[in-house]
Amino acid sequence: MNRPAAMGVAMGVAMAVIAVVGACGVTAQDEPHAVELPRRPLTTAAPGSAFPGPPGEVAEVLCLVRDGRLVEVVRRVKASPSAQEQVDQLLAGPTEAERNSGITTALTGLSLTVSLRSGRGESEVEVAEANEDAARSDETIAYGQVVCTLTSRSDVVSVIFTQDGDRLEVPRADGSLSRGPLYGSDFAALVAER
Repeated sequence: MNRPAAMGVAMGVAMAVIAVVGACGVTAQDEPHAVELPRRPLTTAAPGSAFPGPPGEVAEVLCLVRDGRLVEVVRRVKASPSAQEQVDQLLAGPTEAERNSGITTALTGLSLTVSLRSGRGESEVEVAEANEDAARSDETIAYGQVVCTLTSRSDVVSVIFTQDGDRLEVPRADGSLSRGPLYGSDFAALVAER
């Protein structure tokens, strides 16, 4: 077969594949149905930059607690928060409206400093000495709140915890201890069903 004929056959096969793939679409639905929203923030704006839409259009995900389980709370903010700003909001705890709906926190008496490891998707959280008079009610839930909040960000995949520069052993949902890196999936068993 000569080269122009071979090219014609290849083009014909390619067009047939495109036609078949194009015919495989999603059919229209007559009834409305529930849609799962993404767990990641609903914008791609860089952390700390202003969102190009009207104020209150950026989603900030915080993992708080209801009935001893982790729950994602989405707050609307004016600009994408940095990782540190998001953790500061987490440490501030639930708003009055969230408290009135039964949402609490296991994070008390902590000071956390967050840094992102450039290009690796890993966040390092330095834990300052906790005030012993303000002990956390559930250490696993507390660490889960931080990990789930940070991994809700598009720029964070995993989290390690340190204290005075040394990695901490952190309890996961299955009861095992890990020096990290920790992922949202390590605490999935503690997430409340929707």
